[in-house]
This record gives sequence, structure tokens and C-alpha cells, in this order.
Amino acid sequence: MTEARAASGGWLLLHVSLPFLAGYYLSYTYRAVNALLGPVLAAEFGLTAGMLGLLTAVYFLAFGLFQIPLGVLLDRYGPRRVDAALLLIAATGAVLFARADSPGELLAGRALIGLGASGCLMSAFQAFVLWYPAERIAFMNGVAFSAGALGAITATVPLELALRAFGWREIFVALAAATLAVAGVLYFAVPERKRVRKAETLATQLAGVAAILRDPVFWRIGIALCTSQAAVNALLTLWMATWLRDVADYSRAEIAQVLLVVYLALIAGYLGYGRAADALARRGQSTALLFAGGIACTSACLSLLVLGVTTGAVAVWALFIFFGAVSSVAYPAISRRYPREMAGRVNTCVNVFTFAGSFLGQWGAGLLLNRWAPTPAGYDAAAYFYAFGALWLAQLAGLLWLLAGWRGLVRP
Repeated sequence: MTEARAASGGWLLLHVSLPFLAGYYLSYTYRAVNALLGPVLAAEFGLTAGMLGLLTAVYFLAFGLFQIPLGVLLDRYGPRRVDAALLLIAATGAVLFARADSPGELLAGRALIGLGASGCLMSAFQAFVLWYPAERIAFMNGVAFSAGALGAITATVPLELALRAFGWREIFVALAAATLAVAGVLYFAVPERKRVRKAETLATQLAGVAAILRDPVFWRIGIALCTSQAAVNALLTLWMATWLRDVADYSRAEIAQVLLVVYLALIAGYLGYGRAADALARRGQSTALLFAGGIACTSACLSLLVLGVTTGAVAVWALFIFFGAVSSVAYPAISRRYPREMAGRVNTCVNVFTFAGSFLGQWGAGLLLNRWAPTPAGYDAAAYFYAFGALWLAQLAGLLWLLAGWRGLVRP
């Protein structure tokens, strides 16, 4: 393979980018599927709001717990092999979920899916770092996030239509088959990027992780990312749909249509923030203001939802998710501070915050909704003020924490 061929945009797209993007597409489909399936599963298995929140959020828990080991594996063995192996676990989890006869089996299946999908985004990020120039990384990360949003779109109107013809178990079997196919392509068709430097020892890799954890900028951005995603991911992948049902009185078909609009807004946000971050990087400027501004706008939208505003609800939710896409800026903001050889560890350490926040926010919101007696149609509309309000307060606290370290953030 010549250098010119490796640098070709078309060659990179076909042989490197698309296989990794396909993996993240499936990862996000798994993540988002419970927004529509949640009520179906709750009715079939007798799940409370807290149990449904835990079932959906355990994906994030398994995902997040594996991030630091994942970073070491990615830097040691490369994204191709690691992602392919993990997707085999995701496919196993999907089959177990499809065959589940109890809430415990559902929980185990979804946890395996979360573990197996945990490498998809980070593998793509590392592949981009290895194959693309530095000034393209933020945009390519935005493309990866957008591919995930396309997976989430599959879990909106297309899923609602599929549920009219097939059972949810059959749908999960199909997802398992697709996951196996992507794992095969990654392992057998994606090229391996030759190492420029000698592979680091495990002790050196762990020392790199320790260096990241000592970085005060890492903690400023990470905690703000955690509290922001506690609201954005928790609501986007589950509780937004129930809010639309219980507060705004939408049907399942209408909810699927709103989810479609919202995920299109998410794609626009990822691509827009990626372009903006790359432009700032080319001028040698910090992306901290962009990151903080996005969180502030997200918080403003969430405050309207906390107050129960239903007029223009679709627009408010779309803006909330559009601005929430600023999370994509956190990864290149941190990774640019470290050498390429540490890309896997840096990105996965940052990702711990995303999934810790998502798990706690989603499960916590369910526990708060449980404090009120359910209605025949769903959950008490009054309970959303407290559940969403708690997420808003957490997000605001994270933003204030970020701004408190402003001087360190804008320093090169």
C-alpha cells in the first residue's frame, strides 16, 4: 500500500472509516432502542420506572466500566482487532436479550451488549487519529457521532414500522446477525496501520493513564461532560419518549416521528461542532468557550422542559439535543494534549465520564419517577418536574465547575 493510496480520501472512507462507522451505527441502535421498546418491555415483564431505567442504563454501566481497560487494549493491539472481538460479545448479548424469559435475563443481555459495544466509538476515534491528519480529527469524530445518530434514527420511525410486522425478539436476532457481519468485516477486511514506534510496555501504558488522571484540565472537562450527558443521554435514549407520552400526550407513532426529528438535529450538531472545533484548532485557539457555550444552551432548553412547557415541544427537544452534541468537542480538546500513541487511553478516559453520567442520570430519573404512583397510561406528569429538575441542577453544577477553572482551560 503506497502512501498516496493511504492518503486518498476515498480509499480511507471505504477501507477504514466505513467499517468502524458501521460498528458505531449498531452501537447507537442498541443504545436507543429502548426509547420505543421500553413500554413494550415494561408491560411484558412488569417493570417499574426504576427497573426500566436500570435495564436501559445498565448498557451505560457496562460500557463505562470497561473504558480504561479498553484504552490500554486499543493502544496495545489496535482498533481493528479489539473492536471486532468486542462486537462478538455484543452479538451474544443481543441473542440472550432476544431469548430472555425474565427481567434478570434481559439485564444480563443488555449488559453484554453494552460491554460488546463499548469499543465502537473509541476504536473509530483511534483509527481516525492513526490515519487522518490532526486538523481533520474533530470533524471525523463528528462524522462518527453522526453515524451513531443514524443508528438511533433506525430506532425511531423504522423501528416503529418494524414492530407492526415483527416482534421485538425477532428484531434483536436481526441486530445480532448484523453485528456479527460487521465484526467479520473489521477483522478480515480493515488494514492494520503500521506502528511508527516500538510498542509500549504495560507498565508504561498504565503510567500514561496515571498522567491523564493527574491532568486538572481532564477533570474540568470530564466532570462537566459527565453532568451534561447525565441529562442529554438519559433523556434522549429513554425518558424523552415517556415525557412525550405522559406530559405532551403523544402516541407511539408520533413519538417515533419526534425522535426522528431530534436525531436529525443531533447529526447537525455533531457535524457543526466538529467543523467549528477544527476551525479553532487550525487557528491555535482553545475550544473551551465552544464547549461551555454548548452546555449553557443545553441547560437553557432543559429548564423549559423542567417547567413542563409543551408548546413548541418538538423544537425545544431538537434544540436541547442539538446543543447537547457539544459533547463531541470534549474528546479532541483532551486528546490534542497528548501524543498519538496515547489516543486510545485518552479518549476512553474521557468516555468514562460520558457513560458514568448517562448511567446515573437515566437510572436516577427512573427512581425519582417511581416516587409517584403510576397512572394507567404511564408515569405521573408531575413527577417529571423533579426528575428533570435534578438533571438540570447537575448539569448546571458541572458548567459552573468548568467555568471555575477557566484560565487553565484556555491556556495552550
